[in-house]
Amino acid sequence: MALTMRANQAAASTGRVARVSRANAVVCKAQKADFGKAAAAVVATTLLAGSAQAISYDDLQGLTYLQVKGSGLANTCPVLESGSTNLKDLKAGTYKVDKFCMEPTSFTVKEESQFKGGETEFVKTKLMTRLTYTLDQMSGILKVDGSGNVELQETDGIDYAATTVQLPGGERVPFLFTVKNLNAKGTLDAFGGEFVVPSYRGATFLDPKGTLDAFGGEFVVPSYRGATFLDPKGRGAATGYDNAVALPARADAEELAKENTKSAAGGKGSAVFSVAKVDAATGEIAGVFESIQPSDTDLGAKAPKDVKITGLWYARLQ
Repeated sequence: MALTMRANQAAASTGRVARVSRANAVVCKAQKADFGKAAAAVVATTLLAGSAQAISYDDLQGLTYLQVKGSGLANTCPVLESGSTNLKDLKAGTYKVDKFCMEPTSFTVKEESQFKGGETEFVKTKLMTRLTYTLDQMSGILKVDGSGNVELQETDGIDYAATTVQLPGGERVPFLFTVKNLNAKGTLDAFGGEFVVPSYRGATFLDPKGTLDAFGGEFVVPSYRGATFLDPKGRGAATGYDNAVALPARADAEELAKENTKSAAGGKGSAVFSVAKVDAATGEIAGVFESIQPSDTDLGAKAPKDVKITGLWYARLQ
């Protein structure tokens, strides 16, 4: 599936920073049907919407705190202006990943169809969180073999961000956008893997096989709220009351079991990545991503919803 990125650079005036949109064609071969369809939808809206405020890594390093403050640049990933679309320019070896950044440009939530007998589908949402939802400063290890097979492991950094979106009907869906403990395998064209999503239920699993053309895997989704969080009735997973104090006689009632028994267990999410451009001279790499993870469960009291996030990613290799 071809994804076209177009680059435009605007001149800055009176201290305003020049902003560039993403460029280059990307072919994303997802190993799961859901991921493949999502990648197509992302490119049209994703690369045009959020990319207009992006600048290169070198330009970003040249800005002062006051120039970045309030501009929205802190919530964007750097754009890769130079380099090659020939992914074979990335030589085989083991690289240390630094400045790993993931910038979402689209959030959709899986909902039941409004029509009788209709299938569930991912619907568009309204973002309620301000410019604090980008993952940044992440680090890890990237391994590339002679055949173009890739393995990416995320180990540290700002790898989670509390985010809330609103469905067309007005319902708000909080979730912890993350790729914690991501272990992605595949090809340079598209790779993916699993990650941990705290306190969220597992999402669609993506077989961890691929190359630089396409690689993916799972990650951990930590609990949106910690074990010491207390609800309005003072109940928590590791502390607080074990039931609603006003209803002691109904502490064991089945309909109140989920509310009384709190759980801060994590969940699983899966993501797929595609590389658009590589700069062997500077060690920069960039592309697009798509992940599916569960939403918040209110410490086990609610059923999670599947949240699909698509966007752009950037990293520096050493």
